[in-house]
Amino acid sequence: MASFIFTVKRRKMLRFDRRLLWNLGLLLLSSLAAADIEVETPRLRLLPGDLPAAGYFSLSNTGDESAALVGADSATFGRVRMHQSIQENGVASMEPVPRLELAPGETVEFATGGYHLMLMERGQPLALGDEVTVTLEFEDGRRTPVVFRAVSPASL
Repeated sequence: MASFIFTVKRRKMLRFDRRLLWNLGLLLLSSLAAADIEVETPRLRLLPGDLPAAGYFSLSNTGDESAALVGADSATFGRVRMHQSIQENGVASMEPVPRLELAPGETVEFATGGYHLMLMERGQPLALGDEVTVTLEFEDGRRTPVVFRAVSPASL
């Protein structure tokens, strides 16, 4: 009887070990996939009062497959939208960008006069030097949190 109980417990432990290994493998694969996107120099142009802020950064696809940025979110702001500044006939304007595809090896600069994030409806006061987490959302379901530092418009 004692050997039967030992065998049952051992089988349960082996099943648990297999599930643990399977979950660890999935976690490792998902972390490898997350390494395909690199974000550098994230900064948040902070304007006074309740004026919208702008998010600037460098976004690189270091993987072997295309990746598409489809949005962003932040607990500090009510709305975050991806835009592109354009110049037509001497007139500057902004257009919403619902999707931005990055080919393997491609880098896109989010900078003044080009692509940027508009962060609207500030939920709390911010000062220069404060850090704000913005989560970049990709078409494949990946969500990449990025810490932006609030900077003066004059520093851009």
